[in-house]
Amino acid sequence: MLRNITLSNGKTVEVECLSCALTSRMIEPEGGAIIETAFFHAHQDVAYPIKGLVILASRRHIKGMDELTEEERLDYIQLLANIRKAQREVLGIESVYYFYNEDTTHHFHTWMVPRYPWMESFGRSIESVRPVLLHARNERNNEKNRMEVMQAIKTLRRELNA
Repeated sequence: MLRNITLSNGKTVEVECLSCALTSRMIEPEGGAIIETAFFHAHQDVAYPIKGLVILASRRHIKGMDELTEEERLDYIQLLANIRKAQREVLGIESVYYFYNEDTTHHFHTWMVPRYPWMESFGRSIESVRPVLLHARNERNNEKNRMEVMQAIKTLRRELNA
């Protein structure tokens, strides 16, 4: 079933699975991929303009972590750790919330959501994440913030592909 998805740049795309469209490059995420392997594709979240908000998506259309092969699991944890290290070292991100859910309309992916001081007013729990994301999309979707997001993508890509 096709769904309309609004990207952070305001463009709307119609896809069955956003993860499939991104990992196959049918849709190029704004700023491009941060890092890719044979099994995974990491990119800035296309819906929410938060600097360093990385999505690590499986190239295969699977729903759960238990469906990963041993080789995919090893690649996944190595990539997750490397991305997190780069977020900390080159973007100065002190804390990250990790999210993975199996009842998504997309396929297997993990969100790495940075925590910034401007997010404090929304709280510090899982319930705070949705309001933070919506605030970023509706109130921080400006040229200055988008430029910071684009620079963070370049910085992460350079660090992870060095």
